[in-house]
Amino acid sequence: MRVAVAMDHGGFPAREVVLQAVREAGHEPVFLGAFADEPTDDYPDYAKKLGEAVQKGQAERGILVCGSGVGACIAANKIQGIYASVAHDDYSAAQGVQHDQMNVLCLGARVVGPEVIRTLVSSFLAAVPSSEPRHLRRVGKIHQIEAEDLLNGGKK
Repeated sequence: MRVAVAMDHGGFPAREVVLQAVREAGHEPVFLGAFADEPTDDYPDYAKKLGEAVQKGQAERGILVCGSGVGACIAANKIQGIYASVAHDDYSAAQGVQHDQMNVLCLGARVVGPEVIRTLVSSFLAAVPSSEPRHLRRVGKIHQIEAEDLLNGGKK
């Protein structure tokens, strides 16, 4: 699987750990930056790059890293078809894919260390979306909310 990887300046210190974890899990990272530790590298810019890569099929999933994971997650979820979540524990990293069809894992480089990052990336990439009717029903409702929002131009 191709996995888009992007981070802002806050996530930059975790760059090599994330890329290595993707490779160790048997997948191909598609690195989108940041390419240096620049304070002007902002998470919305990288969330957009990563989200568009997943949207266009250049990657099947994405891993987005900022200082806490929160800002990157908020920005990524503004992109149609991106289902991002912060996960700082093994269960959520896998369950988000299995039950909710999460396609972008958001990590906080200032919150979790290298060993936890390796575990989270491995769990996220190994997880497969469930085909159980209860999960499909719930995900279908999420898609319906998204479609209604698009029809209304993002306004209620």
